[in-house]
Amino acid sequence: MRTSYLGTGWRKGASGARNALPAIETPAPVKAIPQKARAGSVPTHGWPGSGGGRVGYVDPPTMWRATTVQACGLWPFSAGSGAPMSGVPLGQHLATGATVCGDPLSWFMRARYISNPSLFMLGMPGLGKSTLVNRILIGLAAQGVTPLVLGDLKPDYADTVRALGGQVISIGRGVGGLNVLDPGAMGAAARRIGGAAGEALAAEADGRILNMVAALLTIVRGQAVGDHEQAVLAACLRHLRDRAAGKAYLLPDLLAVLTEGPEPVRAVTLDRGQETRYRDAVDPLHRSLLGILDGPLGGTFSATTSTHIDPDAPAVCIDISRIGESDTQLTAAAMLAAWSDGLGTVAAAHALADAGLAPRRWFFTVLDELWRPLRAASGIVDRIDALTRLNRSLGLGDAKITHTLKDAESVGTDADRAKARGFVERAGMVVCAGLPKSEMEDLGRTVGLSRREIELVSSWSSPPGWAATGVNDEPPGRGRFLIKVGGRPGIPIRMTITDAERLLHDTNTRWVKNGEADRRAEAAAAAR
Repeated sequence: MRTSYLGTGWRKGASGARNALPAIETPAPVKAIPQKARAGSVPTHGWPGSGGGRVGYVDPPTMWRATTVQACGLWPFSAGSGAPMSGVPLGQHLATGATVCGDPLSWFMRARYISNPSLFMLGMPGLGKSTLVNRILIGLAAQGVTPLVLGDLKPDYADTVRALGGQVISIGRGVGGLNVLDPGAMGAAARRIGGAAGEALAAEADGRILNMVAALLTIVRGQAVGDHEQAVLAACLRHLRDRAAGKAYLLPDLLAVLTEGPEPVRAVTLDRGQETRYRDAVDPLHRSLLGILDGPLGGTFSATTSTHIDPDAPAVCIDISRIGESDTQLTAAAMLAAWSDGLGTVAAAHALADAGLAPRRWFFTVLDELWRPLRAASGIVDRIDALTRLNRSLGLGDAKITHTLKDAESVGTDADRAKARGFVERAGMVVCAGLPKSEMEDLGRTVGLSRREIELVSSWSSPPGWAATGVNDEPPGRGRFLIKVGGRPGIPIRMTITDAERLLHDTNTRWVKNGEADRRAEAAAAAR
């Protein structure tokens, strides 16, 4: 070997205090290759000389990443990576290693990749679905979007919302309640706006209250409320609103009006002055309301709201994780109440912005574990279906998360099953974590997956090999996702979480020792 000095012949200090490459070692001259070897193919034992020999493969070049400031001499690049770069950084492309960015709002508003700002995610448990949504939630919050987690069941998002300086509201027996008859943020905005616009917003708030009471009755009964009963409920709510004069009223007050039977309510029942006809008309409704107040829902929805949503909070999480796994009625009711209250806050914010009383804001809602409310009662699918169709006009993006398409197939009627399958068909982005092959083939008929994509995602649902040591071993599909948009080829990505994300989002806290759990809790508190 011999040493060549690249600075030889240059004036001292011409390239700075010191040369960038003062010296480099170059190999000694290679001996001349025989004429016979040059004329023919590669010799049996490879090319002669220093560094020669037979090579079975060529090592790939090392890949480096840098910003345009650090690598300004290489910018603009001669070829793009082909991966979308608009939105929240999600991970690296599995094939090219390029950075992939995306979220429903950025791809709808800026990139125009999708026509509906919604995301539907499917995947087996434990493969990182909520971790990816947490990443999107954090990135959108940094862009000024307000995340709304309307019903956190585990909880998966409460610590993240706290770390963002947001508001966490707990609902459950002995923890906190929600008055479904409270107009909330919409009522406050209507009073602030005033005039015809304020009256219209107040009327919309009354309609939202009526729909929420009907949803609770649907959950208790297991079937939808009749049209004549909704008319009776609307008459009772109007009477309560006129009598309350701006004050909040409760479900027991609604039951008292039904018992009293004032003239505006009796007129709707067509009692024609006969007490028995009135009682026959309202008794089924009366029994159902008693079932709410004296049944499993009464303690949560019969009192005043413990904590109202703060319209100015940077993020909001309604935590319903204290409700037991087997309490399906209360879970579904709490989720619907949380959605009603949260979407009422969204409508109030837009009404204030339209009136010039507040800046325009956008929202991102997270509906995790979608299978639980779908199985709770018939009729709930209609209310979620309305949300998926109107989110563009509501000024919000949404993410719906479940395990498989079979969750949609498990709802009651054929009509409900068709509507639930429509959630996937109308989604702007469909994200798949590891799923069995049969499930992927079923999904492929809905969103158009290629055979290669089906095999790739199916491989992610396989467990690790038998030779795994069990120490820090993970399923092969954890952190890997396939993003599908319309008929475009899917984008396979690998997500790597940061230490802060790992501390804030750990879904296996029940499976660690006490000392380790305490250490993780202290580290998460420090991160917050």
